[in-house]
Amino acid sequence: MTPDLSYPDVVQMAVPIFIALILAELLWIALSRRGGRYETRDAVTSLVMGAGNVASGIALGFLAWGFFMLLWQITPLDLGSAWWVVALCFVLDDLRYYWVHRFGHRIRWVWASHVNHHSSQHYNLTTALRQTWTGTFTFMMVVRAPLILLGFHPAMMLFCGGLNLIYQFWIHTEAIGRLPRWVEAVMNTPSHHRVHHGRNPRYLDANYAGVFIVWDRLFGTFVAERDDERVDYGLVRNLGTFNPLRVAFHEWAAIFRDVTRPGLSWRARLAYAFAPPGWSHDGSRDTSAAIKEKHLARHPEDRGTPGFS
Repeated sequence: MTPDLSYPDVVQMAVPIFIALILAELLWIALSRRGGRYETRDAVTSLVMGAGNVASGIALGFLAWGFFMLLWQITPLDLGSAWWVVALCFVLDDLRYYWVHRFGHRIRWVWASHVNHHSSQHYNLTTALRQTWTGTFTFMMVVRAPLILLGFHPAMMLFCGGLNLIYQFWIHTEAIGRLPRWVEAVMNTPSHHRVHHGRNPRYLDANYAGVFIVWDRLFGTFVAERDDERVDYGLVRNLGTFNPLRVAFHEWAAIFRDVTRPGLSWRARLAYAFAPPGWSHDGSRDTSAAIKEKHLARHPEDRGTPGFS
């Protein structure tokens, strides 16, 4: 087996760059009066959420690491640490991210952790820092298990995950328009990710990519940003609060309230936890699919267009 590998904490190393880019974006918006908007309370909430994410990682990271190392001890495969192995790990880990991200929008239990990232009604570089405090409790760490069992060392996998996270920072901006077509065809870009943060019916449940937008094109979840439909950022039902505690835990609390409702079958209780967000036993709420159908009922001319195909 490969000796214990050690990689730098690239996310921690990138923090000064994050700060510098946020200040540069803020200055650009102030001078050009375009490219987005900052709201002080919103930005502070995002920064607090980012700090909480780091704290939760320090407090609970041993659980995922222990699970990964257990898998590493039992796998007979070891691909080593050559540069091509790291490159392959990066690509496959991005595919892993695509599916975890997609699960995060289609399974309410996972959405409860991910929803905070979509809770801002603004879109700027601080939004990238609005990260979960409860990711460990979704158990999505298991999606990384195949990579370890295939012979990728856990430390390498986490290193590639850190690079993936760094890449995603810069795409949270309105200051950058569309990039050359070949870039937009292969890579996740600010234009593509703006769509992902939209609550417009057309833009719901689209563009889950981390680094390579090719996954969305391959699996049928790609929707291009349209010049005639500006992205409306936030949640289908916005929170209306800058309280970090509510941002972090509101959906978990909502799941608890729904699951413990009197008079429900066990099937309904499980569905409130694991069905798509918006599911309800009496049809009083709308899933993203229902929202799209209601839009098409009002605008049948959109049927078959991207986002409604």
